Amino acid sequence: MIDTNNSKSGYAEVDGVRLYYEIEGEGPDLVFVHAGCADRRMWGTQFSAFANHFRVILYDMRGYGKSTLVKEPFSNRQDLNQLLDFLNIPKTHFVACSMGSYAVLDFALEHPEKIVSLTLVSPSISGYQYDGPPPRLVMDMIAARTSGELERAAELQAQIWGDGFKRSSSEANQQVHELIRQMSLDALTIQADIIRETAFLIEEPLNPPAIDRLNQIIVPTLTIAGEMDDDTVLSIADLLTMRINGAKKAIIHGTAHLPNMEKPEEFNQIVLEFLGKI
Repeated sequence: MIDTNNSKSGYAEVDGVRLYYEIEGEGPDLVFVHAGCADRRMWGTQFSAFANHFRVILYDMRGYGKSTLVKEPFSNRQDLNQLLDFLNIPKTHFVACSMGSYAVLDFALEHPEKIVSLTLVSPSISGYQYDGPPPRLVMDMIAARTSGELERAAELQAQIWGDGFKRSSSEANQQVHELIRQMSLDALTIQADIIRETAFLIEEPLNPPAIDRLNQIIVPTLTIAGEMDDDTVLSIADLLTMRINGAKKAIIHGTAHLPNMEKPEEFNQIVLEFLGKI
């Protein structure tokens, strides 16, 4: 345990790995959890803006950013629980994107007493059954990961998640594309030995999965999706909005999988208004 009042960054020792975190601001705790194509840096334009109202915590999940990785069974929800204990955070708001929302939803079902609210961006959820084979671009990305072509895999991830499937790369934000590519490459480099065997890091699953337990989520919940994101993500956002009692949904037009990076001012306004009503 540490006193985080004067702490701005550091490492939490969690099940054999070191999770890097950064803290800024004062007020109610607010934890941001990144997507699988990114790390804590995807929240760069949120960090200072939200720190005017909250004590904001960013962290890198194991195998991402400045956090480490080991070849042992794990779950991001358990890592998150231990991180909160390490930081003396008994209860908090969450803003989580994609893979981050997957982890936070599972965490919320195991530790409902630690949740104040959920903002689920471009959401993913355990137990969701995808229809048909993945798009060709995704198959190419998986092949690049398993063959060790990390530069190519990182570029494909930036195309898939930064540019999106519904517009050309020339229509997308090139600064966002480049940061996603770099964050992806950093993570792929850390994960290289494992993903050659499995393509992705494999977590210990929540049982039963979250998709069968959404009626148990009783905290204020907001889903946010980018208009230009994959239709499956938009469908999951609809499903969460329908099955979580009282959940709200917002669509940010002209954005793909990381709307907070493409239109930060609009994103910040939506989330701050939501949190301001809690």
